[in-house]
Amino acid sequence: MSRGSENTDDVPPKWMSFRSLLVFSMILRVFLIVYGEWQDAHMEVRYTDVDYIVFSDAASLMASGESPYKRTTYRYSPLLALLLTPNSFFHRSFGKFLFSASDLLVGWFIHTILKERKVPEKICTYSVMVWLFNPFTFTIGTRGNCEPLVCAMILWIIISLMQGNLSQAAFWYGLVVHFRVYPIIYALPIILVLDSKIFRSGQKPPLENWNTGQTKTPTSNTEKKTFLFNLFTALKSLFSRERIMFGLISGGVFLACNAVSFYFYGHEFLHEALLYHLTRTDPRHNFSIYFYHIYLHYEGQFSAVEKLISFLPQFTVQFALVSCFWQDLVFCIFLQTVAFVAFNKVITAQYFVWFYCLLPLILPWSRMKLKWEGLLCIILWIGAQTHWLLWGYMLEFKGLNVFLQLWVAGLLFLAANTFVLVKIIQRHRFSPLFTRYESSSPKHVKKLH
Repeated sequence: MSRGSENTDDVPPKWMSFRSLLVFSMILRVFLIVYGEWQDAHMEVRYTDVDYIVFSDAASLMASGESPYKRTTYRYSPLLALLLTPNSFFHRSFGKFLFSASDLLVGWFIHTILKERKVPEKICTYSVMVWLFNPFTFTIGTRGNCEPLVCAMILWIIISLMQGNLSQAAFWYGLVVHFRVYPIIYALPIILVLDSKIFRSGQKPPLENWNTGQTKTPTSNTEKKTFLFNLFTALKSLFSRERIMFGLISGGVFLACNAVSFYFYGHEFLHEALLYHLTRTDPRHNFSIYFYHIYLHYEGQFSAVEKLISFLPQFTVQFALVSCFWQDLVFCIFLQTVAFVAFNKVITAQYFVWFYCLLPLILPWSRMKLKWEGLLCIILWIGAQTHWLLWGYMLEFKGLNVFLQLWVAGLLFLAANTFVLVKIIQRHRFSPLFTRYESSSPKHVKKLH
């Protein structure tokens, strides 16, 4: 592929244009929502996710003036119940259309981010297809899971940062952390990239394009990946105008949302939507390596220290990843998300969508070939997951005592996640999202409108 120009080989056929893919994706999702209504009415196994029933019940309670937390197992922001109140008076599938629209918006945002970094259209198209036509992602929204909303907000934060709209990025970051706690892990790399040599008032930050990275050698990549910053320098520049503004706005939005929610729903909100996720111990079988220990000791209860100590491996891995990759912001938050899910106390399949939405954003910078290394990673990851699901089926539907085998399957799944993550890191072409201004009077800078 020639650098700096797009020839006919770089342009996909018309039937594969981004607009065509988006239209076909929309039709597919509408069909699945309609089909889901039929399956729910005529088959024993429902298409609709059980979480969607919880969301709808909570929204119905809110619409009638009651607390959504009266619905058992509703452990989300009241904003979600508010968004789904039309389920009560318009149609019960309103939320599915909302989540599927967010799903399509994620595809649009992926395309926008890649085009901003001058990725050729053909590579953009294939990357977007990884999201739009992934069976897992197009079913999760149509079954009524809210994760596409979170994914859309996270990608919009990245776009806002790329456009230099720090106040907008900070607003949405505060909102998304209130809505779903896990994006708090992105705070450190975002704060680190808010360098005064990158972000300047009224100016769009310079981006490092896809073409620019083509000339980098593995040696220079390794040097940048193993970046270690001086503690004194980091502390001296920590309180820059950009970082203080981002922290104040995002923190203010987060606190305001929580304050309003607490005003209306009191300690119910505080416990169910926030504290529960910090100290959650789930004895039901799930992909996590911690589940078997929790299952064996659940009746004895756990102290707050025991519940929080399981976060230590997560904190260690998160800090190591941020220290090495924060300059390559999108790749960094992808790695953080995969690692966060892999080492979490509770892992369900819906958590995978958290990093699926980021995967298309790193593929253009990967040196991994689909044949055979890419296929090996895919087969290994899906195989480890399928192996776990087989034991889960034996336990859930056959009633067999296979808790130990299920735990071993969880260990193998963690090993598969780790192997794939290491391979992705090894084959990634390091490319900082932003480039720094070389002088105090930057050239070729776009003014924000």
